Amino acid sequence: MADTQIQTVAFFGASGGVGLAALKKTLASGRQCVALCRNPAKLTAILPPDSNPNLRVVQGNAHDVAAVSTCLLARPGVLVDQIVSTIGGALVMSKMTLDDPQVCQKGAAVLLEALANLRRDGAVGRPHIIACSTTGLSRFGRDIPVAMVPLYHVVLKVPHADKVIMEDRLVSSGEDFTIVRPSFMASEEETTKKVRVGIEDPKTGRKSAAIGYTITKSDAGRWIAETLLLKKSAEYTNKIAMITT
Repeated sequence: MADTQIQTVAFFGASGGVGLAALKKTLASGRQCVALCRNPAKLTAILPPDSNPNLRVVQGNAHDVAAVSTCLLARPGVLVDQIVSTIGGALVMSKMTLDDPQVCQKGAAVLLEALANLRRDGAVGRPHIIACSTTGLSRFGRDIPVAMVPLYHVVLKVPHADKVIMEDRLVSSGEDFTIVRPSFMASEEETTKKVRVGIEDPKTGRKSAAIGYTITKSDAGRWIAETLLLKKSAEYTNKIAMITT
């Protein structure tokens, strides 16, 4: 809920990769941040509490309604302003599946349930939900290079099916959202490359295209923080952003 208070952002899946990069940029802006971690020591080793007084780390699982609910209140009775979900499973290459094939869809269902429960109990606010998905899922034409089609539609078939359900749940939820679809993320480091962006409306189709091979996890996290969390660019509200370098 936007007011004169410092903005608060809840992070799910911020112990590494895209989420961690977005969290670092958001903390540096002075915003209050809440991060749910199964192993808080992993995150506090990177972001020590003494150096990050605007970060609250909560131990728990993104599939647990009670734990998620704890992170969604900026203060008693008021929901956080923004939510970033970058949760995902570990790829088991030998079986071409994930250690949890429903990790993203379950996370979305729990998040929406937690919001509904908190509002039922009197909490107010309309957080903007930002969820990290992947390219290769468009219903409005190819959004990946031709050479990437076998990787995306065969090797990554299971995790992509999970993300499709996650996306559909957010689109039909009635909440404000932005779904971010990075191209293939093969490395962690931040670069100085310009991020190219394509936009889709999940109901009416593609507004612009940005087809590319890769983007680093840090570059994806930087774009999420700078464009969606800090600038709050309205053109991406209730849209899908496809990002690549």
